Amino acid sequence: MLQVAMISTGEEVLHGDIVDTNAAWLSRLFFERGFALSRRTTVGDQLEGLAAEIEHCSLTSDVVIVNGGLGPTSDDLTAQAAAIAADVGLEQSDYWVEQMREKYQKLNLVMPQSNLKQAMLPEGAELLENPIGTACGFAMKLNRAWIFFTPGVPSEFKKMAQEQILTRLIATYTETEKLDCHRFYTFGLSESGIGDTLASVSLPKGYELGYRSSLPFIEVKLFAPAADTYALAFQQQMIDLLGENVVSIGQTLPEHVGAQLVAKQLTLALAEQYSGGWLTNWLQDYPNAKAQLRQGWMLGTVEATELAASDQLASALAMATASRENTTSDIALVSGPIYDGKVAVAMATPDGDWAQVISAKRQYGSRDMRSLIATVMLDMLRRWLDAQPVMGQFSSLNRESEIFLTS
Repeated sequence: MLQVAMISTGEEVLHGDIVDTNAAWLSRLFFERGFALSRRTTVGDQLEGLAAEIEHCSLTSDVVIVNGGLGPTSDDLTAQAAAIAADVGLEQSDYWVEQMREKYQKLNLVMPQSNLKQAMLPEGAELLENPIGTACGFAMKLNRAWIFFTPGVPSEFKKMAQEQILTRLIATYTETEKLDCHRFYTFGLSESGIGDTLASVSLPKGYELGYRSSLPFIEVKLFAPAADTYALAFQQQMIDLLGENVVSIGQTLPEHVGAQLVAKQLTLALAEQYSGGWLTNWLQDYPNAKAQLRQGWMLGTVEATELAASDQLASALAMATASRENTTSDIALVSGPIYDGKVAVAMATPDGDWAQVISAKRQYGSRDMRSLIATVMLDMLRRWLDAQPVMGQFSSLNRESEIFLTS
């Protein structure tokens, strides 16, 4: 089995000042392409420690990806550490010096002398092009491993990994088996509950099941050999078991809802009080949903008075009806104010109006709770668009009360 390692560098990564999204992204990409990581480590800006880790991985792995530390500052030590591990010196790449000067000239700037450091590579290393930044990558053979050194800037790293490193690995290691990833998203179920429900599914050899929990969703991923004809049947079996809590297949919930709104030529209005504009802002990232959003209001997030909270359902329904009529939209979604830990959400449609009062079964921070309420709103719309019961069942939320008024 091919052994693939990744070394992330930098004190800010080691101590959690920034999230190592590069490692997560590469792990997913390589796994799907048949190059699953067998080792992942993080090393701070320490020359000897980084050199030792590079040497160790070169003895125990076939492929090593080193990410970060190729910049022009004093704490960028990766090239020097690689030279120490390989017991060679550093040499300047005149070609890359010229490439950097041209990049600065296009911006009408003079290249700082400190950037010359980015052209100093271990002797004998092969340069890897970076068309969008000043830090070139490089590759070198050390002991049993091919080691690829990459910049830490995510856009530069991803382009280099996909276009230069992955293509080389696919051409070199032809016996690895590419995997297809079939994914769908659930809302309202716990990861343990999903695991228990899917325990009855017996997957063939070569299949793997994975979960990714990212509040408010749990993504279920089925990895199967590429173009396997049975994969979709197994995925459908899992979707049937999880039922209406599967909110979208192969795409996110906003993408699914946006596509449905466009297909049915329906427009949407939002009025958000407790959710504080969360849903309006969320939909801006999805062109179809954004195109069908006629108007969104943020009404402030103060807690309701006892008078306003005396009938949260009625207040939310009235707001939804007014939002729909005032904007001449087909559908309106509303979140009311919070009162005693409870929030009313409502939806007005051509078929009728629904409202429910929601509370959390456990304590959430304000940000997470607003995310959950916005997702309940969007899930109500998704259910109506998909001709499912509008009121869903959620393991993490209580439904205190509900109402439906036919049109």
